Amino acid sequence: MEKKVKKTNEKEIAPKKAVAQKEVSSKNSYSDEELQEFKEIILAKLEDARKDLEILTEAFSNSGGEDINDTSHSFKILEEGSQVLSKEENSALAMRQAKFIKSLENALIRIQNKTYGICRVTGELIPKERLRVVPHATLCIGAKNDQKKMKNIL
Repeated sequence: MEKKVKKTNEKEIAPKKAVAQKEVSSKNSYSDEELQEFKEIILAKLEDARKDLEILTEAFSNSGGEDINDTSHSFKILEEGSQVLSKEENSALAMRQAKFIKSLENALIRIQNKTYGICRVTGELIPKERLRVVPHATLCIGAKNDQKKMKNIL
């Protein structure tokens, strides 16, 4: 009697699995509502990123009135070296932030074209969870890991 119950359950489950797999594989883009959700996430991140870039740009382009003209000669040399290094670090951070902003802007274009969330390697949908965390992602986790492996080999 137990075998019949087991077989019945397996028969009931098998069609449900097939339907679920068919729904996932047949869905090749996100709905307009889902795209709107991602758009809101991206716009919020874009606003924050632009503010951060403005702060970084000001930090490496202005000395902020903190000049070292009135300090001793040996301290002056150390202080100038520190300022140069700090400006270089801020400049590098600003360049990285500008790249991030460009990636977010490109994601908005993909939303407009309804190609957002599609892995550029596999053509499959990138999971929503990943896109909520990394909204500018263009690769699914598998493709990203493969890319990292290739970089490590080279």
